[in-house]
Amino acid sequence: MQQNTFSLRLATLRAKKGVTAKHMSELLGRNPGYISKIESGKGYPSLDEFFRICEYLDISPAEFFDTGNADPLHLREIIGDLKRLDAKQLDMIGPLIKSLIGK
Repeated sequence: MQQNTFSLRLATLRAKKGVTAKHMSELLGRNPGYISKIESGKGYPSLDEFFRICEYLDISPAEFFDTGNADPLHLREIIGDLKRLDAKQLDMIGPLIKSLIGK
């Protein structure tokens, strides 16, 4: 993942959580400009800080790097619900999903 992609992903996920960069920085125990610095591409977090950021966003590192997943929390919830369905129910859901995405 390139730095600008990392920065944009962080900004998108933070905004989806509904928190400002300043507030997130402070909640992580960092200076008020910490997240803004990362989002502007002027730095990367350490690995430990990256894990703390993911924990704060309530996502896994894999979900962070899955840029095709616009809403990791929502998708995780839906997948959890799908896992509870039996084969017949999944067969009914498949065509609905395909119609929603236009396939």
